[in-house]
Amino acid sequence: MKLSGELSAFAGRLGYAFRAPETLIRAVTHSSMVSVHRDDNQRLEFLGDRVLGLVMAEALLKADPQASEGQLAPRYNAMVRRETCADVARQIDLGAVLKLGRSEMKSGGRRKEALLADAMEAVIAAVYQDGGFDAARDLILRLWGDRITNVADDARDAKTALQEWAQARGEVPPQYVEVARTGPDHQPVFTIEVRLASGASEQATAGSKRQAEQAAATALLKKVTA
Repeated sequence: MKLSGELSAFAGRLGYAFRAPETLIRAVTHSSMVSVHRDDNQRLEFLGDRVLGLVMAEALLKADPQASEGQLAPRYNAMVRRETCADVARQIDLGAVLKLGRSEMKSGGRRKEALLADAMEAVIAAVYQDGGFDAARDLILRLWGDRITNVADDARDAKTALQEWAQARGEVPPQYVEVARTGPDHQPVFTIEVRLASGASEQATAGSKRQAEQAAATALLKKVTA
């Protein structure tokens, strides 16, 4: 089996030559594309998540031999969470080669954060199955790059940090409210407001609810800790 020109170009962006091209094809095939989920990327996603976790834990230990577990845990979470995986997927334009069903295509699936993150994990697993652990580790370290050494000591996501800030002061958890939704159905834009019991609030707008919530939490955290 040969890769299409589009997938060959993508493999070039990965910097990896597949011996079994069908493994990459499976990695970029979303479940919406097949009626029986035997040839989609869900099982590869499951495996890739574990491979990424092991490589990242090892890399963070090596990057800072003196770091405590308490410092390493939030850094690890920042490196393997959905937003980071999706960001790496955008970096290599993974969305352009995804094989999607018609419904996912119409709803803007190539830009969906969760779908991109899952596909990135599936691609990692494809490299692992095709070339072994060393090949997968080389891929991850190359694609994640400076993120690993530059990750902050307090790398918690903003929503978690804001909730912990509120709880430390005896407040109820922050509330997130969708105040507006604009744009076409296939490319919606959300405006989210986050509110504290004290009355403090901030709004943010992004292409997904999750991104808007994180941005709003970041803004409110900066306000209350200034």
